[in-house]
Amino acid sequence: MEGKMKILHVDVNHPLLIEQFNELGFQNDEDYTSSKAEIEAKIHEYDGLIIRSRFSIDSEFLNKASKLKFIGRLGAGLENIDVLHAEANDIFLAAAPEGNRNAVGEHTLGMLLSLFNKLQKADREVRTGKWDREGNRGIELDGKTVGIVGYGNMGKAFAKKLRGFDVEVICYDIQGGVGDENARQVGIMELHQRTDVLSLHVPQTELTIGMVNTEFIEKFHNPFWILNTARGKAVISDDLVSGLKLGKVLGAGLDVLEYEKASFENMFGISASGTPDLSKMPEAFQYLIQAENVLLTPHVAGWTIESLEKLAQTVVDKVKAKFC
Repeated sequence: MEGKMKILHVDVNHPLLIEQFNELGFQNDEDYTSSKAEIEAKIHEYDGLIIRSRFSIDSEFLNKASKLKFIGRLGAGLENIDVLHAEANDIFLAAAPEGNRNAVGEHTLGMLLSLFNKLQKADREVRTGKWDREGNRGIELDGKTVGIVGYGNMGKAFAKKLRGFDVEVICYDIQGGVGDENARQVGIMELHQRTDVLSLHVPQTELTIGMVNTEFIEKFHNPFWILNTARGKAVISDDLVSGLKLGKVLGAGLDVLEYEKASFENMFGISASGTPDLSKMPEAFQYLIQAENVLLTPHVAGWTIESLEKLAQTVVDKVKAKFC
């Protein structure tokens, strides 16, 4: 490594990130409040940028980052970065899917078991004094076929969590040869024919935006459950709701929604009073929040105490391996 690397942190992360960069001799500057335009005006001073999802890194931003050698993203995906432009300018991209894959796998399994056993409904009823055993009779995962779409870090982590169950796990991916001892890779037709539980673990790309639509749903031979801990825009909510109403989709566990802001920090924006602005709540979302067979969480599948540290460590290790 030549000279002293100057790093700008624009999102708060685990303290080990700055601690270990300091030990490597890097200069660490923190700016968690300036606007994108303000950051853009000074990015030419920096060799490295650490970000989660506060704003997008587009070509205009990268053109002003004349010294930038790397971008460390504390997360799995790179959809908020113009990857092609970054690579064309020899900017190293250090994402960290290894850091939160276990958390995503556990969260996905938790959502599935909660849906099958009606835990959310039962808990709510018992708290109001209702003791309805028959109405909360669950179903078992054993004997089902779980279809995983996207068999990278996250898909593999979920498949590993299923090893203790008597289930068949199949996976579909645009890349060949990704199946392993935990999941058999299949074509899209077999996925549609056999799946009882569908779990999405895809990045956000042109191919995956809107991939779960009415046409896609209708191709499944059996009514199925759907889990989405990937990206909200992979599922068209109106079409999902139609599937739920028709019984083609038996239930849904959604950690992400297409209505999320790009920063992932809120969904509908904040009103003048400082509270969430629900005035523009889509009709499909109104259905989802009232449906007993739908479980919603606020994009936290990979958001654990442990993953906070693992994400930071993964980025440090990748930057260290590249530049030190």
